Amino acid sequence: MHQFDSIRPYYDSEVNQAIQSIINDPMLEAMMTFTFPDDLDMTWKLLMLHTHSLRDFQINFIYPGLKRVLEKSSDGLTYSGFEKLEPNTAYLFVSNHRDIVLDTSLLNSCLYENGLVMTTSAIGDNLVKRPFLNTLSRLNRNFVIERGAQGRKLLENSNLVSSYVHNSILHENRSVWTAQREGRSKDGNDLTQKGVLKMLTLAHEGQNPFDTFKELKLVPISISYEYDPTDILKLPELIAKSLGEKYIKKENEDFLNLLRGISGTKKQIHIHVHGTIEEDLDRIEREGTNLPEKLTQLSKVIDEYIWQGYRLWPSKFIAYDLLNETDRYSEHYTAEEKDAFMKRFEEKVKTDDPVTRSNFLSMYANPVVNKEKLTNPSL
Repeated sequence: MHQFDSIRPYYDSEVNQAIQSIINDPMLEAMMTFTFPDDLDMTWKLLMLHTHSLRDFQINFIYPGLKRVLEKSSDGLTYSGFEKLEPNTAYLFVSNHRDIVLDTSLLNSCLYENGLVMTTSAIGDNLVKRPFLNTLSRLNRNFVIERGAQGRKLLENSNLVSSYVHNSILHENRSVWTAQREGRSKDGNDLTQKGVLKMLTLAHEGQNPFDTFKELKLVPISISYEYDPTDILKLPELIAKSLGEKYIKKENEDFLNLLRGISGTKKQIHIHVHGTIEEDLDRIEREGTNLPEKLTQLSKVIDEYIWQGYRLWPSKFIAYDLLNETDRYSEHYTAEEKDAFMKRFEEKVKTDDPVTRSNFLSMYANPVVNKEKLTNPSL
């Protein structure tokens, strides 16, 4: 399938050669020293040099590395809803997106522990420009989304990605993870972009798009972190946008976000799987008048399932009450939890600057606002 060579992960036949190309890279050695701190003889190198499949690479190196990250920087991962998925079955997971690497790694760890098909996962090309990261991402079964393309090039890229997604799910029986929007939700307001859904239908032009979504087994996913490890790094862009200014990324900003996401404090994490949504797809198909309207309705359905499954940690309620100067949700957190959040808040943010204060608190409070919309759509 040479048409996917520019975006696909490695084939198993390419894995060992790729490993050999990075085996002595200082970044890989640092990762493995962190993952296997008691392996003073670096026997991981010997095991890695005898690795010949993506699955073995993920299970023997990525999975224990993730467990180590959770041990060092979180209070643990919980999950729900995976019993709704069938073994040996590929799905299209459409998820809210908070962290560059962890979102998909955490999902795959849950899928692995539940004996389910792991994913190939979308990643922006801006994150894999360094040769080492490009190789590592392909070993971790990522496929590349080109950012910033325009016009005809954008359409060509979208068609290629759509075809890759369809081929992966329908022919290779490999699940696919994609974010509900381009890039992470930096303000905590999880909304599905119609353009993402439209892109997913391009490969089967002429087929009813909603038959396509059913065929791909679309499943909404919610992931929620009690503390966002990259919250302070997201602030400059949020502040610029709130002031109507254009934001220009600094050099290595994406790489710093990647590192902070792995090492930063997260406290509790929860992933919820909703299950497939055939009944909603049938209803939208019956009620909608044209494709744009139907995609708008589908975006709303996915949003609502993601909001429903999002775990509202004490930090979210605290931020909501601070932002709105109320004690409306005080029963959902303790004085100790509020003090801990305030300490983090005051250490990271100029609390006397109203714009900075509002943007930081809104990042945490918006999931509460969205949950309220489920019971009061007029909000």
